[in-house]
Amino acid sequence: MAESRKIVFPGHSGETLAARLDLPDGEPKAFALFAHFFTCSKDIFAASRIAAELSAEGIAVLRFDFTGLGASDVEFANNNFLSNVQDLLEAVAYLEKEHEAPAILISHSLGATAVLAAAPNVRK
Repeated sequence: MAESRKIVFPGHSGETLAARLDLPDGEPKAFALFAHFFTCSKDIFAASRIAAELSAEGIAVLRFDFTGLGASDVEFANNNFLSNVQDLLEAVAYLEKEHEAPAILISHSLGATAVLAAAPNVRK
């Protein structure tokens, strides 16, 4: 059975970002980063189902709450598009440090725009 770990890592200005790392049974084939849309959290049904399906196929998925959303620190008013891109890059840095760079970037709604802006800075 796949494992889902609660983790935290520092966001763009040092605040704590809450995250969940969904791991497959055995060694992951790859790591993916999931960016939700900007008015929800990492725990929305769609994100949890996508992560579960990918981990069942051997892909680890990191999903996190942007600054001011879900269980992450700081108020939402301190959140903007640039800070979301920076938070995405901090999530990439966490994966690179603890595991490996994400080979897959997944997003929804305005999160997709942030992923497109961050993608050139993701090395895989």
